[in-house]
Amino acid sequence: MRKAVSLVLVAVFLVSLFGGLSVVPSAKAVAQEVTYNLGAEPEGIDPALTTSLEAGNIEQQVFDGLTRLDNKDMPQPAIAKSWTISKDQKTYIFTLRDAYWTNGMPVTAYDFEYAWKRVLTPELASPYAYMLYYVYGGEAFNMSVKVGSKYYAQAVDAKGNLLTKKVGGNDVPVPDMAKEIDPSKNVGVKALTAKTLKVYLQSPTPFFLSLGAVEQLMPVCKAVVSTNDKWTSNVKTYVTDGPFNLTEWSHNDKMVFVKNPTYWDRDKVKLTKITYLMVEDEGTALSMYQSGQLDAAAYVPLSELPKLVASGDVKIFPSLATYYCTVNVTKKPFNDVRVRKALLLAIDRKGITQSITKGGEVPALAFVPYGMPDALPGKDFRTLGGSYYKDDDIVTAKALLAQAGYPNGKGFPAFTLLYNTSDAHKTVCEVIQQMWKKNLGITCTLRSEELGVFRNDREQLNYDVARSDWFGDYIDPNTFLDMWVTHGGNNHSGWGNKSYDALIAKEKATVDPKARMAILHAAEKILMTDMPIIPIYFYTNPVLLSKHIKNFHQSMLGTPDFKLVYMG
Repeated sequence: MRKAVSLVLVAVFLVSLFGGLSVVPSAKAVAQEVTYNLGAEPEGIDPALTTSLEAGNIEQQVFDGLTRLDNKDMPQPAIAKSWTISKDQKTYIFTLRDAYWTNGMPVTAYDFEYAWKRVLTPELASPYAYMLYYVYGGEAFNMSVKVGSKYYAQAVDAKGNLLTKKVGGNDVPVPDMAKEIDPSKNVGVKALTAKTLKVYLQSPTPFFLSLGAVEQLMPVCKAVVSTNDKWTSNVKTYVTDGPFNLTEWSHNDKMVFVKNPTYWDRDKVKLTKITYLMVEDEGTALSMYQSGQLDAAAYVPLSELPKLVASGDVKIFPSLATYYCTVNVTKKPFNDVRVRKALLLAIDRKGITQSITKGGEVPALAFVPYGMPDALPGKDFRTLGGSYYKDDDIVTAKALLAQAGYPNGKGFPAFTLLYNTSDAHKTVCEVIQQMWKKNLGITCTLRSEELGVFRNDREQLNYDVARSDWFGDYIDPNTFLDMWVTHGGNNHSGWGNKSYDALIAKEKATVDPKARMAILHAAEKILMTDMPIIPIYFYTNPVLLSKHIKNFHQSMLGTPDFKLVYMG
Protein backbone atom coordinates (compact mmCIF):
# COMPACT_ATOMS: atom_id res chain seq x y z
CA MET A 1 0.00 0.00 0.00
CA ARG A 2 1.04 3.59 -0.41
CA LYS A 3 2.42 4.75 2.86
CA ALA A 4 1.49 7.81 4.82
CA VAL A 5 3.77 10.78 4.25
CA SER A 6 6.38 11.05 6.97
CA LEU A 7 5.41 13.50 9.71
CA VAL A 8 8.13 15.93 10.63
CA LEU A 9 7.92 17.68 13.97
CA VAL A 10 8.61 21.40 13.83
CA ALA A 11 11.60 22.26 15.94
CA VAL A 12 10.66 24.16 19.04
CA PHE A 13 13.20 26.43 20.63
CA LEU A 14 12.89 27.23 24.30
CA VAL A 15 14.83 30.26 25.25
CA SER A 16 15.71 30.92 28.83
CA LEU A 17 17.86 33.29 30.70
CA PHE A 18 20.64 30.72 30.60
CA GLY A 19 20.62 30.15 26.83
CA GLY A 20 18.77 28.28 24.16
CA LEU A 21 17.64 24.67 24.37
CA SER A 22 16.74 23.05 21.04
CA VAL A 23 14.49 20.03 20.44
CA VAL A 24 15.91 17.89 17.60
CA PRO A 25 13.36 17.30 14.80
CA SER A 26 12.16 13.71 14.53
CA ALA A 27 10.28 11.84 11.85
CA LYS A 28 7.91 8.89 11.75
CA ALA A 29 9.69 6.06 10.01
CA VAL A 30 8.20 4.85 6.75
CA ALA A 31 6.94 1.29 7.00
CA GLN A 32 9.19 -0.95 4.92
CA GLU A 33 6.33 -2.88 3.33
CA VAL A 34 5.35 -3.25 -0.31
CA THR A 35 2.17 -4.55 -1.93
CA TYR A 36 2.72 -5.77 -5.50
CA ASN A 37 0.30 -7.25 -8.02
CA LEU A 38 1.80 -10.39 -9.51
CA GLY A 39 -1.16 -10.66 -11.88
CA ALA A 40 -1.89 -14.38 -11.65
CA GLU A 41 -1.52 -17.49 -9.53
CA PRO A 42 1.77 -19.30 -10.22
CA GLU A 43 1.55 -22.91 -11.45
CA GLY A 44 3.74 -23.86 -8.51
CA ILE A 45 6.77 -22.71 -6.53
CA ASP A 46 9.15 -25.64 -7.00
CA PRO A 47 12.09 -24.21 -9.00
CA ALA A 48 12.68 -27.60 -10.61
CA LEU A 49 9.21 -27.72 -12.17
CA THR A 50 7.99 -24.19 -12.90
CA THR A 51 8.41 -22.23 -16.13
CA SER A 52 6.23 -19.12 -15.80
CA LEU A 53 7.27 -15.55 -15.04
CA GLU A 54 4.92 -15.58 -12.05
CA ALA A 55 6.69 -18.55 -10.48
CA GLY A 56 10.13 -17.22 -11.39
CA ASN A 57 9.26 -13.88 -9.80
CA ILE A 58 8.46 -15.62 -6.51
CA GLU A 59 11.45 -17.94 -6.59
CA GLN A 60 13.82 -15.02 -7.17
CA GLN A 61 12.68 -13.48 -3.88
CA VAL A 62 12.95 -16.62 -1.74
CA PHE A 63 15.99 -18.40 -3.19
CA ASP A 64 19.65 -17.60 -3.76
CA GLY A 65 21.75 -19.60 -6.21
CA LEU A 66 25.47 -19.81 -6.70
CA THR A 67 25.22 -16.34 -8.24
CA ARG A 68 22.68 -13.52 -8.28
CA LEU A 69 22.23 -10.98 -11.06
CA ASP A 70 23.00 -7.33 -10.32
CA ASN A 71 21.15 -4.30 -11.72
CA LYS A 72 23.02 -4.75 -15.00
CA ASP A 73 21.98 -8.40 -15.17
CA MET A 74 25.53 -9.56 -14.61
CA PRO A 75 26.21 -12.52 -12.27
CA GLN A 76 27.67 -11.69 -8.87
CA PRO A 77 28.71 -13.98 -5.97
CA ALA A 78 25.77 -15.21 -3.90
CA ILE A 79 25.88 -18.57 -2.08
CA ALA A 80 29.16 -19.10 -3.90
CA LYS A 81 31.55 -16.53 -2.45
CA SER A 82 34.24 -17.36 -5.00
CA TRP A 83 35.16 -19.77 -7.78
CA THR A 84 37.98 -20.89 -10.01
CA ILE A 85 37.72 -21.89 -13.67
CA SER A 86 40.09 -24.28 -15.42
CA LYS A 87 42.10 -23.20 -18.47
CA ASP A 88 39.87 -25.22 -20.77
CA GLN A 89 36.82 -23.46 -19.18
CA LYS A 90 35.12 -26.76 -18.47
CA THR A 91 35.76 -27.25 -14.75
CA TYR A 92 34.41 -24.86 -12.10
CA ILE A 93 35.23 -25.13 -8.40
CA PHE A 94 32.81 -23.10 -6.26
CA THR A 95 33.57 -22.20 -2.65
CA LEU A 96 30.37 -21.63 -0.68
CA ARG A 97 29.95 -19.04 2.05
CA ASP A 98 28.28 -19.60 5.41
CA ALA A 99 24.58 -19.51 4.53
CA TYR A 100 21.47 -21.02 6.09
CA TRP A 101 18.06 -22.34 5.14
CA THR A 102 14.99 -20.83 6.74
CA ASN A 103 14.83 -23.89 9.02
CA GLY A 104 18.28 -23.03 10.38
CA MET A 105 20.21 -25.78 8.60
CA PRO A 106 23.37 -24.78 6.68
CA VAL A 107 23.24 -24.53 2.89
CA THR A 108 25.79 -27.00 1.56
CA ALA A 109 27.32 -28.18 -1.68
CA TYR A 110 25.41 -31.42 -1.14
CA ASP A 111 22.17 -29.43 -1.48
CA PHE A 112 23.29 -28.09 -4.85
CA GLU A 113 24.35 -31.51 -6.10
CA TYR A 114 21.02 -32.99 -4.99
CA ALA A 115 18.99 -30.14 -6.53
CA TRP A 116 20.68 -30.30 -9.94
CA LYS A 117 20.48 -34.05 -10.21
CA ARG A 118 16.85 -33.87 -9.09
CA VAL A 119 16.08 -31.56 -12.04
CA LEU A 120 17.76 -34.05 -14.38
CA THR A 121 16.03 -37.12 -12.93
CA PRO A 122 13.91 -38.57 -15.78
CA GLU A 123 10.91 -39.40 -13.57
CA LEU A 124 10.62 -35.79 -12.37
CA ALA A 125 10.04 -34.69 -16.00
CA SER A 126 11.29 -31.16 -15.38
CA PRO A 127 10.44 -29.02 -18.43
CA TYR A 128 13.64 -27.08 -17.82
CA ALA A 129 15.97 -30.07 -17.46
CA TYR A 130 17.74 -29.01 -20.64
CA MET A 131 19.18 -26.03 -18.74
CA LEU A 132 21.52 -28.55 -17.13
CA TYR A 133 22.54 -30.28 -20.36
CA TYR A 134 25.64 -28.08 -20.25
CA VAL A 135 26.81 -30.18 -17.31
CA TYR A 136 28.76 -33.27 -18.34
CA GLY A 137 26.42 -36.27 -18.59
CA GLY A 138 23.36 -34.16 -17.83
CA GLU A 139 21.50 -34.91 -21.05
CA ALA A 140 22.37 -38.61 -20.96
CA PHE A 141 21.01 -38.94 -17.44
CA ASN A 142 17.86 -36.95 -18.21
CA MET A 143 17.18 -39.10 -21.30
CA SER A 144 17.88 -42.38 -19.49
CA VAL A 145 15.36 -45.11 -18.66
CA LYS A 146 14.77 -46.13 -15.06
CA VAL A 147 14.57 -49.86 -14.36
CA GLY A 148 14.02 -50.61 -10.71
CA SER A 149 16.40 -48.26 -8.89
CA LYS A 150 18.92 -48.00 -11.71
CA TYR A 151 19.14 -45.93 -14.89
CA TYR A 152 20.14 -47.08 -18.36
CA ALA A 153 20.75 -45.34 -21.67
CA GLN A 154 17.92 -45.66 -24.15
CA ALA A 155 18.54 -48.38 -26.75
CA VAL A 156 19.03 -47.40 -30.39
CA ASP A 157 18.73 -49.26 -33.68
CA ALA A 158 21.45 -49.74 -36.31
CA LYS A 159 20.83 -46.23 -37.66
CA GLY A 160 21.06 -44.61 -34.24
CA ASN A 161 17.32 -44.04 -33.85
CA LEU A 162 15.96 -44.33 -30.32
CA LEU A 163 13.96 -47.52 -29.74
CA THR A 164 10.51 -47.51 -28.14
CA LYS A 165 7.82 -50.08 -27.45
CA LYS A 166 4.06 -49.83 -26.98
CA VAL A 167 2.81 -50.05 -23.41
CA GLY A 168 -0.82 -49.27 -22.81
CA GLY A 169 -1.04 -47.47 -26.13
CA ASN A 170 1.94 -45.23 -25.32
CA ASP A 171 5.45 -45.24 -26.77
CA VAL A 172 7.84 -46.18 -23.97
CA PRO A 173 11.65 -46.02 -24.33
CA VAL A 174 13.56 -49.29 -24.40
CA PRO A 175 16.58 -49.44 -22.03
CA ASP A 176 19.99 -50.66 -23.14
CA MET A 177 20.79 -52.91 -20.17
CA ALA A 178 24.48 -52.91 -21.11
CA LYS A 179 24.79 -49.15 -20.58
CA GLU A 180 24.05 -48.22 -17.00
CA ILE A 181 24.14 -44.52 -16.08
CA ASP A 182 25.08 -43.89 -12.46
CA PRO A 183 24.21 -40.25 -11.60
CA SER A 184 26.64 -40.32 -8.67
CA LYS A 185 29.50 -41.00 -11.08
CA ASN A 186 28.36 -40.04 -14.58
CA VAL A 187 26.95 -36.53 -14.02
CA GLY A 188 29.44 -33.67 -13.72
CA VAL A 189 28.29 -32.04 -10.49
CA LYS A 190 29.85 -33.22 -7.24
CA ALA A 191 30.06 -31.90 -3.68
CA LEU A 192 33.70 -32.36 -2.68
CA THR A 193 33.00 -31.05 0.81
CA ALA A 194 30.10 -29.22 2.44
CA LYS A 195 31.61 -25.94 1.20
CA THR A 196 33.08 -27.02 -2.14
CA LEU A 197 31.13 -27.79 -5.30
CA LYS A 198 32.81 -29.10 -8.45
CA VAL A 199 31.06 -28.72 -11.80
CA TYR A 200 32.41 -30.31 -14.97
CA LEU A 201 30.83 -29.12 -18.24
CA GLN A 202 30.32 -30.89 -21.54
CA SER A 203 32.06 -27.98 -23.24
CA PRO A 204 32.94 -24.36 -22.43
CA THR A 205 29.75 -22.43 -21.70
CA PRO A 206 30.32 -18.65 -21.71
CA PHE A 207 27.08 -17.88 -19.86
CA PHE A 208 27.44 -20.58 -17.20
CA LEU A 209 27.86 -18.14 -14.29
CA SER A 210 24.59 -16.48 -15.36
CA LEU A 211 22.93 -19.90 -15.32
CA GLY A 212 23.92 -20.07 -11.66
CA ALA A 213 21.29 -17.40 -10.98
CA VAL A 214 18.48 -19.17 -12.87
CA GLU A 215 15.70 -20.63 -10.72
CA GLN A 216 16.11 -24.17 -12.02
CA LEU A 217 19.70 -24.23 -10.71
CA MET A 218 18.75 -22.92 -7.28
CA PRO A 219 19.60 -25.27 -4.41
CA VAL A 220 16.90 -27.01 -2.40
CA CYS A 221 17.26 -28.32 1.12
CA LYS A 222 18.05 -32.00 0.60
CA ALA A 223 17.01 -32.96 4.14
CA VAL A 224 13.51 -31.57 3.51
CA VAL A 225 12.85 -32.22 -0.19
CA SER A 226 14.18 -35.78 -0.27
CA THR A 227 11.75 -36.82 2.48
CA ASN A 228 8.67 -34.77 1.50
CA ASP A 229 7.47 -34.60 -2.10
CA LYS A 230 4.80 -32.08 -1.04
CA TRP A 231 7.28 -29.66 0.49
CA THR A 232 5.98 -26.71 -1.55
CA SER A 233 2.35 -27.16 -0.48
CA ASN A 234 2.83 -25.81 3.05
CA VAL A 235 4.63 -22.58 3.96
CA LYS A 236 6.06 -24.35 7.03
CA THR A 237 7.89 -26.90 4.87
CA TYR A 238 8.73 -24.49 2.05
CA VAL A 239 12.34 -24.11 3.15
CA THR A 240 14.34 -21.54 1.17
CA ASP A 241 17.61 -19.60 1.37
CA GLY A 242 16.85 -16.20 -0.18
CA PRO A 243 16.22 -12.64 1.04
CA PHE A 244 12.58 -13.31 1.91
CA ASN A 245 10.57 -16.11 3.46
CA LEU A 246 7.08 -17.12 2.30
CA THR A 247 4.75 -17.05 5.33
CA GLU A 248 1.27 -17.08 3.79
CA TRP A 249 -0.33 -18.32 0.57
CA SER A 250 -4.04 -17.85 -0.03
CA HIS A 251 -4.43 -19.44 -3.46
CA ASN A 252 -5.61 -17.13 -6.23
CA ASP A 253 -5.59 -14.28 -3.73
CA LYS A 254 -2.24 -13.38 -2.20
CA MET A 255 1.18 -14.43 -0.96
CA VAL A 256 2.97 -12.80 1.96
CA PHE A 257 6.75 -12.70 2.39
CA VAL A 258 8.80 -11.39 5.30
CA LYS A 259 12.48 -10.58 5.59
CA ASN A 260 14.44 -13.78 6.11
CA PRO A 261 16.38 -13.48 9.39
CA THR A 262 18.70 -16.34 8.39
CA TYR A 263 19.72 -14.84 5.02
CA TRP A 264 23.47 -14.45 4.63
CA ASP A 265 23.17 -10.89 3.26
CA ARG A 266 20.28 -9.79 5.48
CA ASP A 267 21.87 -6.44 6.43
CA LYS A 268 21.25 -5.19 2.88
CA VAL A 269 17.58 -6.20 2.93
CA LYS A 270 15.43 -3.25 4.02
CA LEU A 271 11.87 -4.42 3.33
CA THR A 272 10.26 -6.25 6.23
CA LYS A 273 7.20 -7.45 4.32
CA ILE A 274 6.06 -7.98 0.73
CA THR A 275 2.50 -8.86 -0.22
CA TYR A 276 1.89 -10.30 -3.69
CA LEU A 277 -1.68 -10.05 -4.98
CA MET A 278 -3.04 -12.05 -7.91
CA VAL A 279 -5.45 -9.66 -9.62
CA GLU A 280 -5.66 -10.71 -13.28
CA ASP A 281 -7.60 -7.68 -14.52
CA GLU A 282 -5.17 -4.82 -15.20
CA GLY A 283 -7.91 -2.20 -14.86
CA THR A 284 -8.86 -3.44 -11.41
CA ALA A 285 -5.21 -3.42 -10.37
CA LEU A 286 -4.83 0.17 -11.59
CA SER A 287 -7.87 1.24 -9.55
CA MET A 288 -6.35 -0.42 -6.49
CA TYR A 289 -3.08 1.42 -7.12
CA GLN A 290 -4.89 4.73 -7.45
CA SER A 291 -6.79 4.12 -4.21
CA GLY A 292 -3.62 3.24 -2.31
CA GLN A 293 -4.15 -0.52 -2.07
CA LEU A 294 -1.14 -1.30 -4.30
CA ASP A 295 2.40 0.03 -4.55
CA ALA A 296 3.34 -1.69 -7.80
CA ALA A 297 1.97 -4.00 -10.48
CA ALA A 298 3.55 -6.23 -13.10
CA TYR A 299 0.99 -5.34 -15.78
CA VAL A 300 -0.59 -2.10 -16.95
CA PRO A 301 -3.80 -1.45 -18.96
CA LEU A 302 -2.69 -0.68 -22.51
CA SER A 303 -5.23 2.11 -22.89
CA GLU A 304 -3.80 3.95 -19.88
CA LEU A 305 -0.12 3.39 -20.57
CA PRO A 306 0.82 6.71 -22.26
CA LYS A 307 -0.91 8.73 -19.53
CA LEU A 308 0.70 6.70 -16.75
CA VAL A 309 4.15 7.04 -18.30
CA ALA A 310 3.65 10.81 -18.55
CA SER A 311 2.56 11.03 -14.90
CA GLY A 312 5.56 9.03 -13.73
CA ASP A 313 3.43 6.19 -12.36
CA VAL A 314 4.78 3.75 -14.93
CA LYS A 315 8.44 3.14 -15.57
CA ILE A 316 9.43 1.28 -18.73
CA PHE A 317 12.36 -1.10 -18.30
CA PRO A 318 14.25 -2.76 -21.16
CA SER A 319 13.36 -6.36 -21.90
CA LEU A 320 14.81 -9.43 -23.61
CA ALA A 321 11.51 -11.00 -24.57
CA THR A 322 9.34 -11.80 -27.57
CA TYR A 323 5.54 -11.78 -27.86
CA TYR A 324 4.46 -14.40 -30.39
CA CYS A 325 1.87 -16.98 -31.34
CA THR A 326 2.58 -20.70 -31.26
CA VAL A 327 1.04 -22.78 -34.04
CA ASN A 328 -0.02 -26.39 -33.48
CA VAL A 329 1.71 -27.94 -36.50
CA THR A 330 0.15 -31.35 -35.80
CA LYS A 331 -3.29 -30.08 -36.92
CA LYS A 332 -4.55 -29.41 -40.42
CA PRO A 333 -4.28 -26.94 -42.09
CA PHE A 334 -1.50 -25.68 -39.82
CA ASN A 335 0.76 -28.58 -40.79
CA ASP A 336 1.24 -26.70 -44.09
CA VAL A 337 4.09 -24.20 -43.81
CA ARG A 338 2.43 -22.01 -46.46
CA VAL A 339 -0.55 -21.54 -44.16
CA ARG A 340 1.69 -20.67 -41.23
CA LYS A 341 3.60 -18.12 -43.30
CA ALA A 342 0.35 -16.60 -44.60
CA LEU A 343 -0.82 -16.06 -41.01
CA LEU A 344 2.53 -14.53 -40.12
CA LEU A 345 2.70 -12.13 -43.08
CA ALA A 346 -0.89 -10.90 -42.76
CA ILE A 347 -0.19 -9.14 -39.45
CA ASP A 348 0.59 -5.41 -39.21
CA ARG A 349 3.07 -5.40 -36.32
CA LYS A 350 3.91 -1.73 -36.59
CA GLY A 351 0.23 -0.91 -36.27
CA ILE A 352 -0.04 -3.06 -33.12
CA THR A 353 2.99 -1.52 -31.42
CA GLN A 354 2.12 2.08 -32.33
CA SER A 355 -1.64 2.01 -31.86
CA ILE A 356 -2.24 -0.72 -29.28
CA THR A 357 0.69 -1.52 -26.99
CA LYS A 358 2.33 1.95 -27.06
CA GLY A 359 5.16 0.96 -24.73
CA GLY A 360 8.09 1.34 -27.09
CA GLU A 361 7.82 -2.25 -28.36
CA VAL A 362 9.53 -3.09 -31.67
CA PRO A 363 7.91 -5.22 -34.43
CA ALA A 364 9.46 -8.70 -34.35
CA LEU A 365 10.70 -9.73 -37.80
CA ALA A 366 12.59 -12.68 -36.28
CA PHE A 367 12.46 -14.51 -32.93
CA VAL A 368 15.60 -13.53 -30.99
CA PRO A 369 15.14 -9.95 -29.73
CA TYR A 370 17.51 -7.03 -29.89
CA GLY A 371 19.91 -6.73 -26.96
CA MET A 372 21.56 -10.13 -27.27
CA PRO A 373 25.32 -9.84 -27.83
CA ASP A 374 26.94 -11.52 -30.82
CA ALA A 375 30.52 -12.86 -30.90
CA LEU A 376 32.32 -9.56 -31.43
CA PRO A 377 32.21 -6.91 -28.68
CA GLY A 378 29.51 -4.32 -29.27
CA LYS A 379 27.76 -6.36 -31.95
CA ASP A 380 24.10 -7.31 -31.59
CA PHE A 381 22.79 -10.74 -32.62
CA ARG A 382 19.53 -9.38 -34.01
CA THR A 383 21.14 -6.52 -35.88
CA LEU A 384 23.59 -8.89 -37.56
CA GLY A 385 20.92 -11.51 -38.18
CA GLY A 386 18.54 -9.03 -39.76
CA SER A 387 14.90 -9.66 -40.66
CA TYR A 388 13.44 -12.87 -42.08
CA TYR A 389 10.23 -11.43 -43.55
CA LYS A 390 8.39 -8.19 -44.23
CA ASP A 391 5.83 -6.76 -41.88
CA ASP A 392 2.26 -6.54 -43.15
CA ASP A 393 3.09 -8.32 -46.45
CA ILE A 394 -0.50 -9.00 -47.48
CA VAL A 395 0.23 -9.70 -51.16
CA THR A 396 2.60 -12.55 -50.35
CA ALA A 397 0.31 -13.82 -47.58
CA LYS A 398 -2.67 -14.08 -49.95
CA ALA A 399 -0.56 -15.81 -52.59
CA LEU A 400 0.70 -18.40 -50.10
CA LEU A 401 -2.80 -19.11 -48.81
CA ALA A 402 -4.01 -19.59 -52.38
CA GLN A 403 -1.12 -21.98 -53.08
CA ALA A 404 -2.17 -23.96 -50.02
CA GLY A 405 -5.64 -24.38 -51.57
CA TYR A 406 -7.54 -21.54 -49.88
CA PRO A 407 -7.82 -18.64 -52.37
CA ASN A 408 -9.14 -15.56 -50.53
CA GLY A 409 -9.75 -17.83 -47.57
CA LYS A 410 -12.31 -19.97 -49.39
CA GLY A 411 -12.66 -23.36 -47.73
CA PHE A 412 -10.36 -22.48 -44.83
CA PRO A 413 -11.70 -24.12 -41.67
CA ALA A 414 -12.77 -22.01 -38.73
CA PHE A 415 -10.17 -22.09 -35.97
CA THR A 416 -9.47 -20.68 -32.52
CA LEU A 417 -6.84 -18.31 -31.20
CA LEU A 418 -6.23 -19.18 -27.55
CA TYR A 419 -4.99 -16.67 -24.98
CA ASN A 420 -4.77 -16.45 -21.20
CA THR A 421 -7.15 -14.08 -19.46
CA SER A 422 -5.87 -10.52 -19.74
CA ASP A 423 -7.31 -7.32 -21.18
CA ALA A 424 -4.01 -6.62 -22.91
CA HIS A 425 -3.84 -10.07 -24.54
CA LYS A 426 -7.50 -9.82 -25.49
CA THR A 427 -6.93 -6.50 -27.24
CA VAL A 428 -3.91 -7.73 -29.19
CA CYS A 429 -5.63 -10.99 -30.17
CA GLU A 430 -8.76 -9.14 -31.30
CA VAL A 431 -6.64 -6.99 -33.61
CA ILE A 432 -4.86 -10.05 -35.04
CA GLN A 433 -8.25 -11.75 -35.52
CA GLN A 434 -9.49 -8.73 -37.51
CA MET A 435 -6.32 -8.61 -39.61
CA TRP A 436 -6.64 -12.27 -40.58
CA LYS A 437 -10.29 -11.74 -41.51
CA LYS A 438 -9.66 -8.58 -43.52
CA ASN A 439 -6.41 -9.60 -45.20
CA LEU A 440 -6.95 -13.33 -45.76
CA GLY A 441 -10.70 -13.83 -45.54
CA ILE A 442 -10.42 -16.46 -42.80
CA THR A 443 -12.52 -16.76 -39.65
CA CYS A 444 -10.88 -17.03 -36.26
CA THR A 445 -12.66 -17.15 -32.92
CA LEU A 446 -11.02 -16.17 -29.65
CA ARG A 447 -10.91 -18.33 -26.53
CA SER A 448 -9.80 -16.99 -23.18
CA GLU A 449 -8.69 -19.29 -20.37
CA GLU A 450 -7.45 -18.85 -16.82
CA LEU A 451 -3.68 -19.06 -16.81
CA GLY A 452 -3.36 -22.55 -15.32
CA VAL A 453 -5.87 -24.06 -17.77
CA PHE A 454 -4.25 -22.16 -20.63
CA ARG A 455 -0.81 -23.53 -19.81
CA ASN A 456 -2.12 -27.08 -19.63
CA ASP A 457 -4.01 -26.84 -22.95
CA ARG A 458 -0.95 -25.41 -24.68
CA GLU A 459 1.34 -28.11 -23.27
CA GLN A 460 -1.11 -30.83 -24.33
CA LEU A 461 -1.46 -29.33 -27.85
CA ASN A 462 -5.14 -28.74 -27.19
CA TYR A 463 -5.29 -25.63 -29.38
CA ASP A 464 -4.99 -24.35 -32.95
CA VAL A 465 -3.01 -21.14 -32.46
CA ALA A 466 -2.04 -19.83 -29.02
CA ARG A 467 -0.69 -16.54 -27.73
CA SER A 468 2.74 -17.01 -26.17
CA ASP A 469 5.75 -15.11 -24.94
CA TRP A 470 9.29 -15.94 -23.98
CA PHE A 471 11.61 -14.07 -21.65
CA GLY A 472 15.26 -15.05 -21.84
CA ASP A 473 16.72 -16.95 -18.90
CA TYR A 474 20.23 -15.57 -19.48
CA ILE A 475 21.85 -13.11 -21.83
CA ASP A 476 22.74 -15.29 -24.79
CA PRO A 477 20.77 -16.02 -28.01
CA ASN A 478 20.77 -19.69 -27.12
CA THR A 479 18.09 -19.08 -24.48
CA PHE A 480 15.65 -18.28 -27.30
CA LEU A 481 16.71 -21.12 -29.58
CA ASP A 482 17.49 -24.29 -27.64
CA MET A 483 13.87 -24.47 -26.45
CA TRP A 484 12.71 -25.46 -29.97
CA VAL A 485 14.51 -28.79 -30.21
CA THR A 486 12.25 -31.75 -30.93
CA HIS A 487 10.18 -32.62 -27.83
CA GLY A 488 11.85 -29.80 -25.89
CA GLY A 489 10.27 -29.12 -22.49
CA ASN A 490 9.10 -25.65 -23.60
CA ASN A 491 8.38 -26.51 -27.24
CA HIS A 492 4.58 -26.61 -27.29
CA SER A 493 4.14 -26.49 -31.08
CA GLY A 494 4.51 -30.15 -32.02
CA TRP A 495 7.30 -29.08 -34.38
CA GLY A 496 10.62 -30.85 -34.78
CA ASN A 497 13.46 -30.62 -37.26
CA LYS A 498 16.50 -32.95 -37.20
CA SER A 499 18.75 -30.38 -38.86
CA TYR A 500 17.75 -27.83 -36.24
CA ASP A 501 18.39 -30.32 -33.42
CA ALA A 502 21.83 -31.08 -34.87
CA LEU A 503 22.74 -27.39 -34.98
CA ILE A 504 21.76 -26.83 -31.36
CA ALA A 505 23.80 -29.87 -30.32
CA LYS A 506 26.75 -28.61 -32.37
CA GLU A 507 26.48 -25.12 -30.87
CA LYS A 508 26.74 -26.53 -27.37
CA ALA A 509 29.98 -28.30 -28.28
CA THR A 510 31.53 -25.33 -30.13
CA VAL A 511 34.20 -23.34 -28.32
CA ASP A 512 35.03 -20.61 -30.84
CA PRO A 513 32.61 -17.66 -30.24
CA LYS A 514 32.36 -16.68 -33.91
CA ALA A 515 31.65 -20.23 -35.04
CA ARG A 516 29.15 -20.69 -32.23
CA MET A 517 27.19 -17.57 -33.14
CA ALA A 518 27.21 -18.57 -36.81
CA ILE A 519 25.57 -21.85 -35.81
CA LEU A 520 22.92 -20.04 -33.77
CA HIS A 521 22.13 -17.75 -36.72
CA ALA A 522 21.76 -20.85 -38.91
CA ALA A 523 19.42 -22.43 -36.37
CA GLU A 524 17.23 -19.32 -36.22
CA LYS A 525 17.04 -19.34 -40.02
CA ILE A 526 15.57 -22.86 -39.94
CA LEU A 527 13.08 -21.82 -37.24
CA MET A 528 12.07 -18.78 -39.28
CA THR A 529 11.75 -20.89 -42.44
CA ASP A 530 9.54 -23.60 -40.97
CA MET A 531 7.55 -21.06 -38.92
CA PRO A 532 6.03 -23.08 -36.07
CA ILE A 533 5.76 -19.70 -34.36
CA ILE A 534 4.54 -16.25 -35.38
CA PRO A 535 6.62 -13.48 -33.77
CA ILE A 536 4.62 -10.30 -33.14
CA TYR A 537 6.81 -7.82 -31.25
CA PHE A 538 9.78 -7.50 -28.93
CA TYR A 539 8.68 -6.58 -25.45
CA THR A 540 9.49 -3.71 -23.17
CA ASN A 541 8.75 -3.94 -19.43
CA PRO A 542 6.23 -1.29 -18.26
CA VAL A 543 5.82 -1.50 -14.46
CA LEU A 544 3.25 0.38 -12.40
CA LEU A 545 5.46 1.77 -9.66
CA SER A 546 4.86 4.10 -6.73
CA LYS A 547 7.31 6.96 -6.38
CA HIS A 548 7.81 5.82 -2.77
CA ILE A 549 9.54 2.64 -3.96
CA LYS A 550 13.26 3.20 -4.16
CA ASN A 551 16.07 1.20 -5.76
CA PHE A 552 13.64 -0.98 -7.72
CA HIS A 553 15.18 -3.08 -10.49
CA GLN A 554 13.34 -5.11 -13.11
CA SER A 555 15.65 -7.51 -14.90
CA MET A 556 15.74 -7.55 -18.70
CA LEU A 557 14.93 -11.23 -18.17
CA GLY A 558 11.49 -10.35 -16.83
CA THR A 559 11.57 -10.54 -13.03
CA PRO A 560 12.01 -7.90 -10.32
CA ASP A 561 14.40 -8.31 -7.42
CA PHE A 562 13.17 -6.84 -4.14
CA LYS A 563 16.37 -7.61 -2.24
CA LEU A 564 17.66 -4.02 -2.26
CA VAL A 565 14.31 -2.19 -2.51
CA TYR A 566 13.19 0.17 0.24
CA MET A 567 10.34 2.60 0.84
CA GLY A 568 11.16 6.27 1.07
